[in-house]
Amino acid sequence: MSTDKSDAHVTHFIRNIIDTDLAADKFAPRRWAGRPGTRADHDAGTPDVARIRTRFPPEPNGYLHIGHAKSICLNFGLAEEYGGRCHLRFDDTNPEKEEQEYVDSIIDSVKWLGFAFEREGESNLYYASDYFEWMYRFAERLIETGHAYVDSLSAEQMREYRGTLTEPGRDSPYRSRSVEENLALFRDMRAGKFADGAHVLRAKIDMASPNINLRDPALYRIKRGHHHRTGDAWCIYPMYTYAHPLEDALENITHSICTLEFEDQRPFYDWLLEHLRDAGMFADPLPKQYEFSRLNVTYVITSKRHLNQLVTEQHVEGWDDPRMPTIAGMRRRGYPPDALRLFAERTGVSKSPGWIDYGVLEECVRECLNASAERRVAVLDPIKLVLTNYPEDQVETCLAPNHPQQPELGKRELPFSRELWIEREDFFVAPPKGYFRLFPGNKVRLRYAYVVECTGFERDASGKVCTVFATVLMETRSGTPGADSVKVKGNIHWLCAKTSPRAAVRLYDRLFKVPHPGRESGNLIDDLHPESKSTIEAVVEPALLTAAPEASFQFERNGYFVADRIDSRPGRPVFNRAVTLKDSWGSAP
Repeated sequence: MSTDKSDAHVTHFIRNIIDTDLAADKFAPRRWAGRPGTRADHDAGTPDVARIRTRFPPEPNGYLHIGHAKSICLNFGLAEEYGGRCHLRFDDTNPEKEEQEYVDSIIDSVKWLGFAFEREGESNLYYASDYFEWMYRFAERLIETGHAYVDSLSAEQMREYRGTLTEPGRDSPYRSRSVEENLALFRDMRAGKFADGAHVLRAKIDMASPNINLRDPALYRIKRGHHHRTGDAWCIYPMYTYAHPLEDALENITHSICTLEFEDQRPFYDWLLEHLRDAGMFADPLPKQYEFSRLNVTYVITSKRHLNQLVTEQHVEGWDDPRMPTIAGMRRRGYPPDALRLFAERTGVSKSPGWIDYGVLEECVRECLNASAERRVAVLDPIKLVLTNYPEDQVETCLAPNHPQQPELGKRELPFSRELWIEREDFFVAPPKGYFRLFPGNKVRLRYAYVVECTGFERDASGKVCTVFATVLMETRSGTPGADSVKVKGNIHWLCAKTSPRAAVRLYDRLFKVPHPGRESGNLIDDLHPESKSTIEAVVEPALLTAAPEASFQFERNGYFVADRIDSRPGRPVFNRAVTLKDSWGSAP
């Protein structure tokens, strides 16, 4: 789960639980049918080769975001670590907002993060909709054992009968219906004989329970809607709180890991599985749910409603906009998957809610790209440098390492001539104190080339400096005995004006200008960062013209950039800035 051995296997309470379970051989008697099933199916199978089974169960109603990335890394990472299996399960029990587009993007995101749901010939890609018939059978079994009933109260009446956090609820007048009447009504619900909302199936637990989630929660509702996989075969659909534990049990999940908002649902999770176990549907040991605090990152929103607002109101350019906290957006931004895995490990797993500064993620990106990204030169805001004592028609070659810490990657050639491009910020007419780059009378080293001395400058009609003049100290070429004969404090990058092409470069920054969008302003749109994206035409070294989509580079002294995976074309790359070389935001409150 980490690219840094010092971060690997940091203990947390879920690892401790797994260690305890395995030490007690808790899962030794488990059998596996090779596919999801009931107790009878698994009893006919073989001993489960997976020491543990976890799952990542997204609803396919949107693109995954950074919080999902942590859950993916946790669930798949634990399965890898303990010789288990992690199931990718689409919780597609709601026909209204689920689409195949989201299914495809989720599968792509899991694979891009470096995880697999196929191992040793066993594929663990599942859909809750494939379990609809089982879920219906389980519901009938609950009716038959007196643990579920069809309620005909309206939604408003159900809310009234439910009570409050301080007052107990009241039994529905339909709670005493006979088993036969409930079965007949439930079957008629399935047959489409009632309008949407006319009836619901509810568990019969305790309307006076201090846990409001145990006050006869709904199991099934009538909802006519075209399902993206089952079409119009069903007009009743299971509630998430009913479907989720059943999916876990059918799939032999050992550790069902979710975020803290589901903690109050755990008693119902256990109640449901225990009653169906007693009815012979499942076997011990049953799946157990464990909750951890969700990932909260400053300068980021993860609400699907708000993310959708950003897209539909065109504040961003789609779900994969590089400023979005979606996995697709971070991928396009140039964040490597190893950085997200490292971030997931470093942020830890606990039950204590808290905030993680976005700078922690950016530092993980820097750390991973520093190790992997080859170096290239790009001048983002070019100004002409003319070397007045260098021959006009001469071009020589300077050598630059592809990676300073990986000499095995070799070197590349940089053409050098009389006229060069340098960064505008590398020249000042009247420099501030402590400025060691070019200004009249000062010497600097042109990286991989010569020491030069600034002799003057020229302004255009508007008064803006357009050309800088310097002379070359010819004996100081890098790699020669005279390279250190002149000591200088400044070192700047450059590109040959004759041979260096131009390329589009997008400079991305944080989407929001405040750590907690909407908290103070009341409207997160008011907190959008107006300079979160700018597009420039930069001068780049010739080698960058052949950059493959998603190839990452450090643009020396400027930051880490990636060739856009969508817009780059052969010979015409578009580069996105992933992250600057240093944090320019500081710590968030």
